[in-house]
Amino acid sequence: MPWLQSIDYAVFRFFNRDLVSPALDPVMEFLSGNALFVPLVMLWVLALWIWCGRRGRLFTLVLLASIAIGDPLIVGKLKRAIVRERPFVDHPETRLLAGKGSSYSMPSGHAAIWGVATAVTFIFYRRRWWIAATLAFGVGISRMYLGVHYPTDVLAGWALGALYGTVLAKMAAWLWTTVGRAWFPIWWRRLPRLLSPDEGEATTGDTSAHWTRLGWLLTAVLLVGRWYYVRAGIIELSEDEAYQWMWSKHLDLSYYSKPPLIACAHWLGTHLLGDRELGVRFLPPLISAVLGWMLQRFVARQTDARTGFVFLVVLNSIPLLAAGSILLTIDPLTVFFCTVGMLAGWKAITEDSTASWVWVGVAWGGGFLSKYFAPFQVACAVATLAVVPGGWRQLLRPGPWLALGILALSTIPVVVWNQQHDWITLRHLGERGGLNSPWKFTTRYVQDFLLVVPLLMNPVFAVLAVVAGWSVWRRPAPPIERYLWVMGAPILLFYLAYTFRSRVQPNWVAGGIVPLALMATLYWHRRWKTDGVRVGRWLATGLAVGIPFVALLHDTNLVARITGHPLTATRDPLRRVHSKRDLATKVGEARKRLEAEGKPVFVIADHYGRAAQVTFYLTEAREAFPRDPFVYELDTGIAHSQLAFWPGYRARKGQNAIFILEGSDDPTDKPTLPPELVEQFESIEPLEPIHTMYRGREMYLYHAYACRNLK
Repeated sequence: MPWLQSIDYAVFRFFNRDLVSPALDPVMEFLSGNALFVPLVMLWVLALWIWCGRRGRLFTLVLLASIAIGDPLIVGKLKRAIVRERPFVDHPETRLLAGKGSSYSMPSGHAAIWGVATAVTFIFYRRRWWIAATLAFGVGISRMYLGVHYPTDVLAGWALGALYGTVLAKMAAWLWTTVGRAWFPIWWRRLPRLLSPDEGEATTGDTSAHWTRLGWLLTAVLLVGRWYYVRAGIIELSEDEAYQWMWSKHLDLSYYSKPPLIACAHWLGTHLLGDRELGVRFLPPLISAVLGWMLQRFVARQTDARTGFVFLVVLNSIPLLAAGSILLTIDPLTVFFCTVGMLAGWKAITEDSTASWVWVGVAWGGGFLSKYFAPFQVACAVATLAVVPGGWRQLLRPGPWLALGILALSTIPVVVWNQQHDWITLRHLGERGGLNSPWKFTTRYVQDFLLVVPLLMNPVFAVLAVVAGWSVWRRPAPPIERYLWVMGAPILLFYLAYTFRSRVQPNWVAGGIVPLALMATLYWHRRWKTDGVRVGRWLATGLAVGIPFVALLHDTNLVARITGHPLTATRDPLRRVHSKRDLATKVGEARKRLEAEGKPVFVIADHYGRAAQVTFYLTEAREAFPRDPFVYELDTGIAHSQLAFWPGYRARKGQNAIFILEGSDDPTDKPTLPPELVEQFESIEPLEPIHTMYRGREMYLYHAYACRNLK
């Protein structure tokens, strides 16, 4: 309707042009998004959780769940369905004070979020809803003032947010009335109406089954949510995932840098769900769910069901483990087998169970076939025999030797493959760990380790684990706590010591995280029971820090939506899993243009990871692999990856190629062609650089070259 569009634009001009004031600019920018928003929200959630009782906790849960469900599933889908351009697209004269963003205009996501906040606040706090409404009004006005939304976008956002906030809150109340009454009868009698938290009766009874069921429910929700997240394609495959996906098309006894189990995992997922991101990443959420169930049960047996559930929540707020629940690298497999070996080992030692020792052997074998991690597992297991009463007597039993026998059998495929390939894996691991050069004492890597590892462990929980570990080591402690200390701490201490020689990647310590988290949980639970030490506020702080951090690691675009300022590419922790599809598309276009000259064209990448990502995301390359590949890693005559053991491009004599070289973040750096490439082709011509984009941001620069007539 032209008249409505005219009114819409007239109101927009009033806020964007006529209301302009130098004093209002910073106010509107602050309302639309600011760097203080996330810390303030974390403090606000923490305060509500600690000091506002049952009502405050339910309010935060309903509000955050409504936003988490409604923003991507309702607002995001409507934006893509309506496809309304932002004002600055149709009206270049727009005064733009904010980032352009990459999403469409209708409805306003900011307005919808504050519409939800107003509706849920009205439901729980009738006398204070006006505070949320006032902020919602200010945020809506700021979106027009900054030039990124029309008035109808804002009105639609307010109305939509208030609607789905109310509907989702009512749905939660209905679910609680139906499912809650059946699954959690004691809790339901205490709180018969979810949206009226002050009602209910004081009841008593054993709630162990309630906490157990709640843990199962959380595990199921996380499993389905993670599969949905993977299917949504918010992040693309990392270099390692795409590279190891290629391995799954060439199943073998072992590979250049890793044992064979990761390739088998990729093979299983893609055979179930196809060669797409969900197929590649099908297993990590499932592995995480199985681990969660096992660990909740273990903690509940050692303490109580409530603590088992709390540990499950803590586990999912540890960033390193959260990443392993999505990405299919060797880490989730390693953590899984380390955990199975740890739990089975405790039962084997304390119950003198030969069957449990067999499971320990399976876990050791799985750890070796995943990451060559078995030496750590075996060393830690032997050390535990000294801290568990009667542990050394196990060496007189058949169990430990059966476990070692299973481990020995698991090494056969790797040994055979390496014997056939000149022990290339040993050389690679030596180079990766800096063992190919003389040892020189250095402290340059220690600081990185001490900063990054606690961050990935959740800094609050890392502090609690360090305090617990120090006490368990220095003072008398139950055998289970000492057992867990020995299963986890030596791994971190070893890699910390190794930083004095070489750089250590933070994910290398993944196998030690779960035992240390278990040790800290049992220690603080014991201190609470025996000495009355309260750690509830520390726990709440850790969750308030960890859960938002984990959420941001799933989608760093939330930073732009919250603060109004997107992360730069170099500061985006998800940069490595963005814009790879765009790279493959642009490489495919360059290849087609060169094919117009009449000769077949293949693709060469400067790194095996980029070759793998282009193969996966370029449709014709993925469909041709492995029968007739046309994307390769640069052949330097020296094996740098598994791709060197498969047929290369040297048989394509006379053909042309597109070569891609990743550019530097420093614009002054000039690209240098590898001398091997120059020798292999008769001529090389630079093409237009490739700028890969993700949601309106440039992620990477790649230099592209047309290479003609392979010699």
